[in-house]
Amino acid sequence: MLLICDNRYYEKVGSEVKDITNDLPFEIPDSWAWARFSQIVSFELGKTPDRHTDKFWSNGRYPWFAISDLQERSIVSSTKEKISAVALKEKFAGKLVPQGTLLMSFKLTVGRTSILGVDAVHNEAIISVFPIIADKDTTRNFLFNTLSLIVEYVETTDAIKGATLNSSKLSSMLVPLPPLAEQIRIVNEIKKFEPLIAEYDKLEQQATKLDDEIYDKLKKSILQYAIQGKLVPQDPNDEPASVLLERIRAEKKAKLGKKYVDSYIYKGDDNCYYEKVGINEPNRLEDLPFDIPDSWCWARLENTVIINPRNDLSDNIEVSFVEMKAISDGYNNQFTATTRHWKAVKSGFTHFQDNDVGFAKITPCFQNRKSVVFSSLQNAYGAGTTELHILRPILGTVLSKYLLCFVKSPYLIEHGKRKFSGTAGQQRFGTDEVKKTLFPLPPLAEQERIVKQVKMILAKLKGED
Repeated sequence: MLLICDNRYYEKVGSEVKDITNDLPFEIPDSWAWARFSQIVSFELGKTPDRHTDKFWSNGRYPWFAISDLQERSIVSSTKEKISAVALKEKFAGKLVPQGTLLMSFKLTVGRTSILGVDAVHNEAIISVFPIIADKDTTRNFLFNTLSLIVEYVETTDAIKGATLNSSKLSSMLVPLPPLAEQIRIVNEIKKFEPLIAEYDKLEQQATKLDDEIYDKLKKSILQYAIQGKLVPQDPNDEPASVLLERIRAEKKAKLGKKYVDSYIYKGDDNCYYEKVGINEPNRLEDLPFDIPDSWCWARLENTVIINPRNDLSDNIEVSFVEMKAISDGYNNQFTATTRHWKAVKSGFTHFQDNDVGFAKITPCFQNRKSVVFSSLQNAYGAGTTELHILRPILGTVLSKYLLCFVKSPYLIEHGKRKFSGTAGQQRFGTDEVKKTLFPLPPLAEQERIVKQVKMILAKLKGED
């Protein structure tokens, strides 16, 4: 029982009386009262019949509500699932929660309220709320409209903040209770403002969507600027990218021997770009994707990195194994892995090692920017999903994190989409097209500045220090 004396609130439990004034979250009018939740309602948790017992779910007849079926401050009548008559009898003692009952989410989205529009049952993440004081319908309607706010602003336990309640904490939750006549007036006023509240919610959702879109566009712009030489200033003292290309060509020639075909892009005296392949006459390149600084070079991707290499390892060595779902999408550089023996994964999977860049080749993973720089692999090596392309930089020529900026850039995403092959839903950015992709190569020192600047800007957009 809650008592008031000398403008202070006391609670009497048995023979013990305790001053709880300092526990109250805010002041209320003199005509109102504070009450524990269990003093004004009774409540019951639901159940989830065993998912592996077919008799509980086959031939479902009775609506079974989960939190996803509830809609804030709405009458709900349909569910995604129904239970059988056997489940109702064995798990719910044959009792349905009656139509008109107040429901409240008890876990996850704590405090969401709905009114049952049908006789039904629900799971343990929802409670049925039954007012036990005078004029139950009035109190039900008052709680229906205010319970989510009461949960949010009145109860401040870690349990609710963490989106998990227990029965004891819910029972002891303090509720500000107006007189019945005022409860009715409050509900009627809320109804008057419902159209405005709905419009505000709509505008708030639009604003949130706009914020997300702006951040997404900013990230895309940053990466596009990065690969166009517009993100950081050029330094005339940098070793030009043409020297890097000479180093790459020498490395590839040494590895391939007679199989090597010299191929490179250069700018002619007429300020136009030409491509020389083997002994063929140079071919003038038209419609390059964008302009790049003079210290940069255009090159085909296959002439700057090793594409889809294979590892040669001992069968018994442990390596990392990475599935597509283990690679984060968006602008992150994150993945998780399990450990396998090389013998089990060397055939039928993509190979990679530390410092390789992997990116999805299949839709929609490609457009979703599932790409990563592999690092800290078990014994420095790994294998994984066949739906990855791997780019392996030649040491001292291309930074892996600059390559990652490139594969996540709007340029590569749009280029890859135009080069897709295959049937709808199974389209891929093929290896041959990846090899031919034009790659803007900056000087190595500028690559380092670009990577540092991209990291700093993306961290600020995330709100990180």
